[in-house]
Amino acid sequence: MRVLVVEDDENLRVAIAGSLRAAGFAVDAVGDLPAADEALSVNSYDCAVFDRMLPAGDALSYVQTRRPAVPVLFLTARDAVADRIAGLDTGDDYLVKPFAVEELAARVRRLCRRVASGLPPVLRCGDLEVDGGRHEVRRAGVLLTLTAKEFDVLRHLVARQRQPVHRSELIREVWDPLVDPASNVLDVVITQLRRKLRNPPMIHTVRGYGYRIEPA
Repeated sequence: MRVLVVEDDENLRVAIAGSLRAAGFAVDAVGDLPAADEALSVNSYDCAVFDRMLPAGDALSYVQTRRPAVPVLFLTARDAVADRIAGLDTGDDYLVKPFAVEELAARVRRLCRRVASGLPPVLRCGDLEVDGGRHEVRRAGVLLTLTAKEFDVLRHLVARQRQPVHRSELIREVWDPLVDPASNVLDVVITQLRRKLRNPPMIHTVRGYGYRIEPA
């Protein structure tokens, strides 16, 4: 799940981005609306978190005008009923400062799952079932216990089943984009997934490229 954070206060921006990354999200963080506009034009996000009042104007007006194709959560110190209604009518959620970072992460996760990149709620590959709404995985009817990263990698592979998926794509979609594609974080997750999915194997290495999943 990839999130864009737009916050002009540098300390708060760093804190929010760090908290969301710790919660398992890949995060891009910018400080103003022009940078947000550029990021939204070149990247695909599952959710965008906007501070309401930014140097270039009110993020509410920006969202009303540009209609970004991504769920939007507004952060603001403005807690009047009219402000809350305007935020909910324009965006998808509205959180008043100060807030608990755990609540922010939960709200962002809910918005990301609502969209789930346009995928159906339940994906199937042979006897494997990946339920994005419940965040559950079953093989041959048996519930598996996966970490958040394992779930996200598996869901991405199943969404593209029978097709090779480049390792850099998996790292970009599941981890922070600053993670080095040569890092072994993906390989560790793939090893764990293969162990938990058991035999017959479903995840195959595409040498020099990445991985592919197909029915056993």
